[in-house]
Amino acid sequence: MILSILKSHRFINLKSLYCFFLLSFFVAHVKAQQVVISSPDGKLTVNLVVNNGTPTYSVSYNGKFFLEPSPIGLKTNLGDFSTGLQLKEKPIQNKIEETYELPNIKQSKVHYVANETVFSFTKNKESVIDVIFRVSDNDVAFKYKVYPQKVTLAAVVQEEVSGFLFPEGSTTFLSAQSKAMVGYARTMPSYEIPYAIDAPMGENGKGDGYTFPCLFKVNNNGWVLISETGVDSQYCASRLIGHENRLYTIGFPMEGENNGNGTSAPGIALPGETPWRTITVGETLAPIVETTVPFDLVKPRYEASQKYQFTKGSWSWIIGMDKSTVYDEQIRYVDFSAAMGYETVLVDALWDTQIGRDKIATLSKYATGKGVGLYLWYNSNGHWNDAPQSPRGIMNNTIARRKEMAWMKSIGIKGIKVDFFGGDKQETMKLYEDILYDANDYGILVIFHGTTLPRGWERMYPNYASSEAVLASENLSFGQGSCDLEAFSATLHTFIRNTVGSMDFGGSALNKFYNDKNTPNKGTKRITSDVYALATAVLFQSGVQHFALAPNNLTDAPQWAIDFMKVVPTTWDEVRFIDGFPGKYAILARRHGNKWYIAGINAQKETVKIKVKLPMIAGGAELKQYADDTQLNGKVTIKKMKKNQEIEVIIPCNGAVVLVN
Repeated sequence: MILSILKSHRFINLKSLYCFFLLSFFVAHVKAQQVVISSPDGKLTVNLVVNNGTPTYSVSYNGKFFLEPSPIGLKTNLGDFSTGLQLKEKPIQNKIEETYELPNIKQSKVHYVANETVFSFTKNKESVIDVIFRVSDNDVAFKYKVYPQKVTLAAVVQEEVSGFLFPEGSTTFLSAQSKAMVGYARTMPSYEIPYAIDAPMGENGKGDGYTFPCLFKVNNNGWVLISETGVDSQYCASRLIGHENRLYTIGFPMEGENNGNGTSAPGIALPGETPWRTITVGETLAPIVETTVPFDLVKPRYEASQKYQFTKGSWSWIIGMDKSTVYDEQIRYVDFSAAMGYETVLVDALWDTQIGRDKIATLSKYATGKGVGLYLWYNSNGHWNDAPQSPRGIMNNTIARRKEMAWMKSIGIKGIKVDFFGGDKQETMKLYEDILYDANDYGILVIFHGTTLPRGWERMYPNYASSEAVLASENLSFGQGSCDLEAFSATLHTFIRNTVGSMDFGGSALNKFYNDKNTPNKGTKRITSDVYALATAVLFQSGVQHFALAPNNLTDAPQWAIDFMKVVPTTWDEVRFIDGFPGKYAILARRHGNKWYIAGINAQKETVKIKVKLPMIAGGAELKQYADDTQLNGKVTIKKMKKNQEIEVIIPCNGAVVLVN
């Protein structure tokens, strides 16, 4: 069988294997079947081959392999649906075309066009599964539909053999999956492991796999981003497992996640479908940065109870930590948000004991009078880890949760931040969905921390605001090492984590030091520039942003920086890749209304000095430029676009540039 061949130590030449598939088709077509699916523009193709009952697929772009023949199929408690299969003749083909609005992530109006093919498979003359492929101009997606077997209407998916086999010489940009029940208060995995960049494929089989999304550089041909979307209470979230010979497959959660509670293998009602596996392909990073495939493939799960406002705000905890969650300090931050024109303040952990519920109601009333709403922090626990921060024991229980949300609605709370989940099992996906659904009944937006990657949730759940699922700004406060690597990490998030979903990083600090007095020799020191802080407000996208600004910044930060942070949007109508390389530098453009923001950062020791094309801005137009000198002193100038729509940008190490038309 093909899967055993792929895993064999004797497997050497993949191109020879692929030629064998083609030869088998022409010489003995009774044993082999082959179908090609193409994108609307014809450049991206998927080649499905069934050889001796075992299906594989490959992906090519402009005639070059990006994925070599890779396994597909499922193993369930009802049978093995990866081998012994017969492909029905005349697969169902559809053209998918849809226009939809997406107000909170990447692109506000989306026109999705794809070619869909439904491959129906039988085993022992019984229908067992469909494999549904969709191919758009730079994206391939597939999922499975499992059919009832005789009178059986429920199944457990024990293994998904779906694989991704990369060409020789490909390199990886991956974040390792952490072991279960490790880290702070046994709260991991929480998608917070640093990336290894441009690493050889030989390392792929080590450890416990990798968290989505997963970025690969395919020699000089281009890039591939692997992820998944459409995960809800009907399935578990998955990871990527590495094997020998450049093969990666879908892996289910580890048994030890969530303190060992719940099953790793998802259960589905029949007929039932799995989430989508997504493959974004590009000769440059542009399709990776600009893809909307996580949202193209899903539908809203319920109607919004109201029109939700995606806003920006402040929070004291990132600078002041736990001791700042007291009434007087939160009053100071409410006043600060009001002065900045921000709509919210996030009141973080321990508010229930250090402020109290009565005082929170008073604080909310005061904030409302200032045009500011409150977000409140909650622990997700639960029985799944040891995180002690309160309030806890509320969000995990339907009765307590809905009672709490009714109270929040009565005092005007706008949103919640729920923390410390630590698992990807199906029952945890159900908890995420239950929190979101209940919160919608009370008009509450939801941010998740200590959490999994959002998988299409911006479109699926109208009151979903954002997720952490990244080594976020708190680590800049925890250790100088994170500060030293701040720009390096940002050039990765721009091209990996933030390409598939909202990222609640909580950054853009203007304090030089991470303490509430902004004084030297206390806390960690920021080594990036003030312009860098502005740039990441554009590069990092989340519909709701609580920036790491502090009230003292009104007097100790440059006025031009404060003025920029007052008006920078958190929602965007369009995004475009301009230039960059993960781990080196990043330049993107985002549009809000008629205004373009072009932001660039540099993590390399060498200054980036390049000419970039900005075709979205007319030649001769004037741009406001925020830029650093070699000492990371920022200043604002007016720069004129050349007639050929080209402009030179200069970005020193740990510095940035921002252009606004």
